[in-house]
Amino acid sequence: MKNIFVLALDEENTRTLADIPNADRYRFHGLLTQEETQIGEVDFEELLDKAQSQLDSFDGSIDAIVGYWDFPISALRAILCRRYGLPGPSLESIVKCEHKYWSRLEQQQAIDEYPNFGIVDLDQDDPRPPEGVRYPMWLKPVKSYSSELAFRVADDTEFDAAVAEIREGIGRVGKPFEQMMQRLDLPPEIAGVGGQACLAEEALSGVQCATEGYVYNGEVVVYGVLDSLNYPDSSSFLRHQYPSQLPKESVDRLVDVSKRVIRQIGMDNSTFSIEFFCRPDVGDVALLEINPRHSQSHAEMFECVDGIPNHDTMVKLGLGEDPKAPSGQGEYGIAAKWYHRRFDGDAVVRRVPTEEEIQRIQDDIPGVIIDIVPEEGQRLSDMPGQDSYSYELAHVFVGARDEADLEDKYQRVIGALRFEFDE
Repeated sequence: MKNIFVLALDEENTRTLADIPNADRYRFHGLLTQEETQIGEVDFEELLDKAQSQLDSFDGSIDAIVGYWDFPISALRAILCRRYGLPGPSLESIVKCEHKYWSRLEQQQAIDEYPNFGIVDLDQDDPRPPEGVRYPMWLKPVKSYSSELAFRVADDTEFDAAVAEIREGIGRVGKPFEQMMQRLDLPPEIAGVGGQACLAEEALSGVQCATEGYVYNGEVVVYGVLDSLNYPDSSSFLRHQYPSQLPKESVDRLVDVSKRVIRQIGMDNSTFSIEFFCRPDVGDVALLEINPRHSQSHAEMFECVDGIPNHDTMVKLGLGEDPKAPSGQGEYGIAAKWYHRRFDGDAVVRRVPTEEEIQRIQDDIPGVIIDIVPEEGQRLSDMPGQDSYSYELAHVFVGARDEADLEDKYQRVIGALRFEFDE
């Protein structure tokens, strides 16, 4: 029996890990909690000490340390794998991906498919957009959770309002990120910027999509390309779907760009997920963000289409094994993770669907799994990891024959879910 320690193991992913091949040969242990690592103020060194203490007190073999969340999980895993002599990526390669400015500088060395970008100096009394970066643009901390503190701005007034909000909240993640960066011998251009800086990037357009892959003993493999569709006239995700419905020429270019940039960063023994914008009508692709971990949001989709969750790749890499991910061996031709959201502002949740109601829906509609996000009595603005424009109410995983069947199943689910709010 292999002992696999999963950083910030949560209930949803415990369920998914149980579906990987040979799961009965593994014993999964939670290492730190999601609350400790993602909610409120984070002390990186304290978390590292606590994780190491938990591992040192374990009476058994430590066969793998894995994780599927961003900082601090990604960085903690790199450090712990090195300490315990386990396969894993270097800390430097993780930070090169997660520090948005450093990531862009690395991309410049390998590809041309990225937007104009620059640093906004938050220490200035009246910061202005960097030279060469035009409106509309995105302002975001060089490190944050999900889309937290990311703002699309179209003029100087919106720029100033976004800068004010970023200044107020950047330290929650930026301070522990800087704490962790002190472990690296940073290049001067990154040491001078630090971990509490603001990045400006010209807004990209087109179809959002992503590649999922891994590096095993220096070989970069892309095993899936997905589409990410937004709500109309919004930057908030409506759904991710797999496999991508883009033309083959676009898919091939996404794969090529992914491989080149991961080689440049020097990542090894790790999964990755890279977000893109694509305009197939003109043949353009542009890289949005590199995540040095696979996306746990995609696990059920891969299970529906390929037959196993992409968590299997994470576990095998953690054990030092070649993942050799399968393709097309699942029950469905297409699958999606839908985000049921509220756009009407903050509120207190007075009612969420009951377990019995959810089970009834899942029994009635094959290929559906429903996860409710808020708890009854919770204020929506107290939920962690929300974007700047909406609140997640439910994640709905759907396996289907085709896109039309996908849409039909989701609408039936949403029509049956009952939430109530106090405005």
